[in-house]
Order: sequence, then structure tokens, then C-alpha cells
Amino acid sequence: MMSLPLSAPRFLETLKGEGVRIVQVGGWQTHNRAGHGPWGPVHGVMIHHTVTSGTARTVRIVRSGYESLPGPLCHGMIAKDGRVHLVGYGRVNHAGLGDDDVLQAVIAETALPPDNEANTDGNRAFYGFECENLGDGRDPWPEAQLLAIERVSAALCRAHGWSERSVIGHLEWQPGKVDPRGFTMGGMRERVGRRLAPKPATHTVRVGETLSSIGALVGVPWLSIARANSIRTPFRIYPGQELKIPKK
Repeated sequence: MMSLPLSAPRFLETLKGEGVRIVQVGGWQTHNRAGHGPWGPVHGVMIHHTVTSGTARTVRIVRSGYESLPGPLCHGMIAKDGRVHLVGYGRVNHAGLGDDDVLQAVIAETALPPDNEANTDGNRAFYGFECENLGDGRDPWPEAQLLAIERVSAALCRAHGWSERSVIGHLEWQPGKVDPRGFTMGGMRERVGRRLAPKPATHTVRVGETLSSIGALVGVPWLSIARANSIRTPFRIYPGQELKIPKK
């Protein structure tokens, strides 16, 4: 299903609403490849690995790019600690040319065919996230990082009304690409699907939980939960308390 891209403020709000830990890199909202092709309609989320190590160095690379491939190289860089560094918004150099049959399958939310052509502009059609990893199959993927990939993917799918089938890897889009290497996109789509599944209408508060953490867990803005339960500032909740969860 295609959609107009979210505005930069809505994009930020959408990620935060899913519990994503955000680092805003200066001027990301207007740092893009405007004038080098269209941005949108968007159809899905594409995941990559960076073939780099070191978070600060990786952020610099994906923000600025290379002489042969100017930045930004993604919308967000997902670090090993699970924080997502926003480096650009709009058209960015992340997807390149890929297979039109894959794009049609993403739009229809059906099984992906083999990617055997490079004839369609992916930079206009996908949100792109680079993940800090050497891409050698040995560099580990910490759970915090995998959870962040799950959350950013689910957040954008939820905002656009997409299913988990709208989340793909670069290796499923462009012939010859291998990223992301070290986990399977099928497994990640299963995680995203579980997160997008309908949640119970109530939630019993556990020790250590906050309205914010519960909102991220159930996929509902925490302020909506507070309002549904007549909870006012300072928004205190207690273990054992049963909260009504409003519809999204």
C-alpha cells in the first residue's frame, strides 16, 4: 500500500511513540537529496548494514556519505546500543535501483520474488535505516539493536497501515546485495508482525513499568492511556493496577 511520506515532525513522533530511543543529528529534518529525484509515494521500510564499526564514525559516514555517493545514506542509523540516530529526511541515497517486481510485491503485501533486475528507483519509495555492523556474518547483533529495528519498522508500518510484509532488506531489493547479514529478514518480519498484532484491551501494571513503557509495549501513545484511565499529572501508576488500553 502506498502513502505520502510522513512529515519530519510526524516521523519523529511516530518513532518515539513506539519506544524508539532517538538521537537527533543537527539539521536532519532538511538534510536530503532534494533536486536529485522524487521522494514518495512511499511503500515500505528497507533495512541495511553499514560495513563499519564505531557509532560516532558510522554516524558521520551515513550523514555525509562518500565522494562517489553523497549523503545522507539513510534516514536513521541504528547503533548497536539500540539508539537510532536520525541523519536525514526526504530523499536519501540508501536503496538505489532495484527490482520492479519486488516493489509490486511490497505494494501488494505478498511474498517477495527473487530480485533479478535493477530498473526501479528505490530511494523515492522506501524509508531507509542503516544498522551499525561489519556485515561479515560474525559481528554480533545485540538484542537492543534488533529490538530497535523491530520498533522503527513497526512504527512506520503502523503509521501507514502496512503489514510486516512492507519491511524488506537491501538484499531482497537489489541484485548482488547481501545486507543485512547476520539475521534473517523473514525472522525480523515475524517480530514486526507480532508487534503489530492486536493487543489486549487491558494491561496490568508490573513493577518498574511507566505509562511510557506500557505505551511502547502496546503500541498506543502513553497520553492516550492516561486519558482513558483519568490519570493526571504527575501520571503515577502502581503495580497491580489494571489499565484500559484505548484503540489506536
